[in-house]
Amino acid sequence: MNITISVVIPVYNERESVQPLFDELEGVLRGIGKSYEIIFVDDGSTDGTLEVLKELPNVGVVSFARNSGKSKALEAGFTESRGDVVLTLDGDLQDDPKEIPRFLAEIEKGSALVVGWKQKRLDPFEKRFFSKIANAAARTLAGSIVHDMNCGFKAFRGSVARELRLYGDMHRYIPAIVANSGLSVSEIPVHHRERKFGHSKYGFSRLLSGFFDLVTLLFMRRFFDRPMHFFGVAGVTVGGGGVSILLYMSYLRVFLGQTIGNRPLLFLGILFVVVGFQLLSLGLLGELIIRQGKGSTPPLKFKKSAE
Repeated sequence: MNITISVVIPVYNERESVQPLFDELEGVLRGIGKSYEIIFVDDGSTDGTLEVLKELPNVGVVSFARNSGKSKALEAGFTESRGDVVLTLDGDLQDDPKEIPRFLAEIEKGSALVVGWKQKRLDPFEKRFFSKIANAAARTLAGSIVHDMNCGFKAFRGSVARELRLYGDMHRYIPAIVANSGLSVSEIPVHHRERKFGHSKYGFSRLLSGFFDLVTLLFMRRFFDRPMHFFGVAGVTVGGGGVSILLYMSYLRVFLGQTIGNRPLLFLGILFVVVGFQLLSLGLLGELIIRQGKGSTPPLKFKKSAE
């Protein structure tokens, strides 16, 4: 059966929320009048969420034995999806399913990804605070073109969603990943609701891990196909510093007759030269690997769907 809309919902310890969320989704999707599927991904819940999901009719359920993170949960849901359009939303009832027709309309205009923008967030202060920091860093470092990069309410062309390869906390930077591939990204303001059940899983530790993933993303964007530009510059800088130190030591020994064998600066110069040579070697090795596998598809790239 051809599916027009796939809804992918990662959940972790949301036992009280999944039933009312399913009921809301069913009402909205039936009103749209297109074929659809709903896929819940249980990310190792320990509160009985999986048991509730198994009781829902006509629902796809993917279950992890342990908590693997939202990125892996989303990737698993994308892999199982069959829709021409893939929608994602959080399982805590804060995203309003009534917004779905607006996402679909934006996709029909040609966007590969539509991101929700929670202009008026009804979250606790600490979550809003950390989210603002993360979005500010993403806009500054990754050139984000959306206000709320980490909003879980998104709509993808199906081909784009199924090409995504996510790890760590890379789900936070999906708009930057898609935009970097040359595909169009847009956003729409969405209605945000207060959390009724459970508590937020967001905090400082996740902000920190997300920052490290952002650094990885930036590195991949700039240096994936030219590693010598990174390792070469670092190697020349460090090695050049080492050579300068050794030349200075030689001057002291040859022209001033000073003893240099017991000076820590001499060993530092030697260390810098060795490290610089190793960095240059890494860059050269990376270039050889890239050239050898030139025909392969690099990560963070997507096949554009046929219009």
